[in-house]
Amino acid sequence: MAIQITGDVEADKVLDADPFALLVGMMLDQQYPMEHAFRGPAKVLDRFGTLEPARIAAADPEEFAALCATPPAIHRFPGSMAARLQELARIVEDEHGGDAARIWTGATSGKDLLERVMALPGFGKQKAQIFVALLAKQRDVRPEGWEAAVGDYALDGHRSVADVVDADSLQKVRDYKKMKKAAAKG
Repeated sequence: MAIQITGDVEADKVLDADPFALLVGMMLDQQYPMEHAFRGPAKVLDRFGTLEPARIAAADPEEFAALCATPPAIHRFPGSMAARLQELARIVEDEHGGDAARIWTGATSGKDLLERVMALPGFGKQKAQIFVALLAKQRDVRPEGWEAAVGDYALDGHRSVADVVDADSLQKVRDYKKMKKAAAKG
């Protein structure tokens, strides 16, 4: 199944083709509309010319931050996210040989995969659970115990970006999040 998160065919192709792009999109999905966050990797690719983790990690931090802040910026907080993106690239390069997919292909279980993702910058438990669910639902990465590791994100429905496959499902996820927020306030 092709990734269809952003509403932009070209940006979705980047996510579909490059595991690091998908990881970066998830990292950027914080305090920012999800479809915009997941367009971030395509913006970096367009402006920087590559999503190769070694090249991103080695980039001059000020120049890379300026590139990420160029309108339309990769995030509402482009400077801090540029630094986080470079740190993520360093980890992927140093610990996974520059191949983000090794994070999940090397996992021995759902629990191990969740722990591997939680060790990355910008990934708390909930975001890591959502990313593992996205890998399972849209990339067929299903190490034993993944459902237990991600909890309710494994269920059918429209709870997170893991369930976004088109504009309709994106709206359903938005509605679900709005309902959860209202219930928490109520």
